[in-house]
Amino acid sequence: MAGDKYSILLPTYNERENLPIIIWLIVKYMQEAKINYEVIVIDDGSPDGTLEVAKQLQKIYGEERILLRPRAAKLGLGTAYIHGIEHATGDYIIIMDADLSHHPKFIPQFVELQKKGDFDIVSGTRYKGTGGVYGWDFKRKLISRGANFLSQLLLRPNASDLTGSFRLYRKEVLKELISRCTSKGYVFQMEMIVRARQLNYTIGEVPISFVDRVYGQSKLGGSEIIQFAKNLLYLFATT
Repeated sequence: MAGDKYSILLPTYNERENLPIIIWLIVKYMQEAKINYEVIVIDDGSPDGTLEVAKQLQKIYGEERILLRPRAAKLGLGTAYIHGIEHATGDYIIIMDADLSHHPKFIPQFVELQKKGDFDIVSGTRYKGTGGVYGWDFKRKLISRGANFLSQLLLRPNASDLTGSFRLYRKEVLKELISRCTSKGYVFQMEMIVRARQLNYTIGEVPISFVDRVYGQSKLGGSEIIQFAKNLLYLFATT
């Protein structure tokens, strides 16, 4: 519908180099597609000056397009989404990474597919059609593929990419899913899709190209992998 508005949530932590580029790309593709939108930047006390950069971007693009809703410290991805939703005026919520791993050129495809299929959720997938991963070494690709395979085997989610974090949700659907999720970190995205299956929400998928972060360091480490394994077993036992 012409009146639909899309709120893009951008949780950030030490993304001062990436933020100007991702914001510029979002503005470019949303304007070209004539989509009504807002970007909500949720910075968790970045020590590198990300918030100061965000303030300058707000001056350039306007307060009606760029909303700043910072927090004092890193409080987790799920609570960042809750914080963003509280300030979102859109009918739909788009979540994506601020580190340029997710290209905004796919957002209009998300919007088009959602309208066409009237889906509750549209998820970007690296493992279907033309989707893919670029910039990862063999080890990390193997870990990602292995994690996704185990997740598919144990959880039967009816979605090809459980751990991706580039998605479009109806606002009320995202609120309901977050209220039911108990996981943190990278497993949070996986649990969201599993809970969506439990609640019979409809899921559409758009193949995306995932590109490893351009600036800064990846936040994936050994502790996250261990946490993933523990939570996968928990979800298997409870869903």
